[in-house]
Amino acid sequence: MHTLIRILKYFNSVVSQENIYKIAILILIVVFSGSMSFVYFEKNITFGNALWWSLVTMTTVGYGDISPATIGGKIIGIIIMFMGIGLLGVFTATIASLFIENKKLENRGMKPVQTSNHIIICGWNYRGQEIVAELRADPKCSKRPIVVIADISEKPVNDKNLNFIKGDINRETLNMAKIEKAHTIIVLSDNKLDTYSSDAKTILNILTIKNISPDLYTCAEIMESGNAEHCKIAKADEIIVVGELSTNLIVQATLDHGITRLISELVTNRYGSDLFKIKTPSDSIDKKFIDVMCELKKKHNILCIGIEDKKGTNLTANPDNDYILKTNDQLIIIAEKRPDLS
Repeated sequence: MHTLIRILKYFNSVVSQENIYKIAILILIVVFSGSMSFVYFEKNITFGNALWWSLVTMTTVGYGDISPATIGGKIIGIIIMFMGIGLLGVFTATIASLFIENKKLENRGMKPVQTSNHIIICGWNYRGQEIVAELRADPKCSKRPIVVIADISEKPVNDKNLNFIKGDINRETLNMAKIEKAHTIIVLSDNKLDTYSSDAKTILNILTIKNISPDLYTCAEIMESGNAEHCKIAKADEIIVVGELSTNLIVQATLDHGITRLISELVTNRYGSDLFKIKTPSDSIDKKFIDVMCELKKKHNILCIGIEDKKGTNLTANPDNDYILKTNDQLIIIAEKRPDLS
């Protein structure tokens, strides 16, 4: 029902342009005046049948179930046919052009979005398409709306649930992206700039976002680990240092050959087992970590490798065996797909 109302509002906003209502009123005037004239000349025809005849004649369908027998009726029929072709042609062509133009504006990032509980991606670089693909690979996000805000020419990905806003990150574009209704926001680094300038831009974007929506969970991508502290000051909730991650992976590959293949599998949603964060099942609360870990592995083939506290600030990998699970703890697990243990 909500979707139908939104479609009707959208249709109303489109047809309100270009005086389409005036054309529709003209069509109604022709139909009703033609019907009344037809009744006047064709004495044995009711107004209801005359109205049907006018509509059929105007649309040039011509069923032939009703036809004029008088000269006056035939003249009325000729007038309705010619006026109908012109008015209906203008009406349908205008509506079609408006919808096409509206779609073009959306693809060019010039239309505000109408969505909620969505993910906003600020900026666009060579990793953007991979990020969208990874999000779509997880059932949790396969149909979740995504909004990209970037200073590029048109919508970067052919995805029906992805919207595009053209421009830099500022109050206007963030409001167009409905930041107040967003679920999470991702700030990508600008790889057209040098490392220092790119990170400075990212930090400035975080400050802008947090000024408008302080509670929105913000993931930031930076190039230099030394700038992570500035991102924390800007109140970024999660910071990914691109260069640092690749460096660490290269070191691990050197020390333990082939281990990065396992890491790559765990951080992609498109194949193999993945990392997930889930709520602690109610029947696991107040139990020891080692007991819950063994139980999850036996019953669900899930490997629990860590715990996050209720504040979401402390994450402990490989907790002590005797750790007692609390109500608001989150479990970090490895599984083939996102489990539902509620």
